[in-house]
Amino acid sequence: MRFLVLGAGAIGGYYGGRLIEGGADVTFLVRERRARQLADHGLVVKSPLGNIACPVKTLLAQEAREPFDVVLLSCKAYDLESAIEAIWPTLGSKGAVLPLLNGLLHMTALTERLGEARVLGGVCYIGVTLDRSGEIMHMGELDRLTFGELSGERTERCEAIAAAFATTRLTATLNDNIMQAMWEKFVMLASLAAATTLTRANVGEIMAAPKGEWLMLSVLGEVECIAAAEGHAPAPEALDRTRKMLTARGSTFSASMMRDMIAGGPTEGNHIIGDLVRRAERHAVPVPLLRVALANLQVHEARRQSSEKALPASH
Repeated sequence: MRFLVLGAGAIGGYYGGRLIEGGADVTFLVRERRARQLADHGLVVKSPLGNIACPVKTLLAQEAREPFDVVLLSCKAYDLESAIEAIWPTLGSKGAVLPLLNGLLHMTALTERLGEARVLGGVCYIGVTLDRSGEIMHMGELDRLTFGELSGERTERCEAIAAAFATTRLTATLNDNIMQAMWEKFVMLASLAAATTLTRANVGEIMAAPKGEWLMLSVLGEVECIAAAEGHAPAPEALDRTRKMLTARGSTFSASMMRDMIAGGPTEGNHIIGDLVRRAERHAVPVPLLRVALANLQVHEARRQSSEKALPASH
């Protein structure tokens, strides 16, 4: 089975590296700068579960023509359209796309553009970053990945992917109800993103405030109501895990969306919070805190775009 990983950033690089470590045939579809970096230094992952340092095979977008069995997709939501264009030539008649993006909005775009038969569902729980030197830093020991057919079937291709993951150090499971798993991750992620972007603070800092726990649980309650209206109310044990994670005193946990906002970069606000607000409107679910969180993210984006337009043109 041949894997193509779009990009060799934090998530794609980590999971692609673990697959290589397990003996899988993996190629990375990357930009020229990253291709040079990988050619010079190889793929480097530093992890409590074991470091990786290995040469890798790379392709540039204009070179991507040969078919692959599985495409691992882990781009930011705002790069999805260009990602679809890049992977389209690499999908054979039986090729599958395994997306590990945040939220759910990307699933509509992928199934509409590529066809539902080509798209799997996937979700990962991991803390990884890509540093300036191109090394991938894995924070903690969590690297859980869950995937499966949208139909819930146990297909030959999913069994083959599971077999490939089984040779690695990864915690990977084949799930018969992947949409439920994706919704449960969505509930956690969106609640965390809304609260931390509103306050520009991590979980521990929010919980140190007198009304911090109220904020966290109120946002979670709004998101939970949307999930239930969509037919995917979180299982009690999943909701309990999320509640504990969001109210852990002293925790440094924060959403990457908050870190992107503080850095002045684009965010996945429309893909995550915007999508939830629109779903809430369809079901007439009141979500005042999510609306404020979305407005806050929209102000950030408007300011960012205004600043970009004000920059002098380079020659």
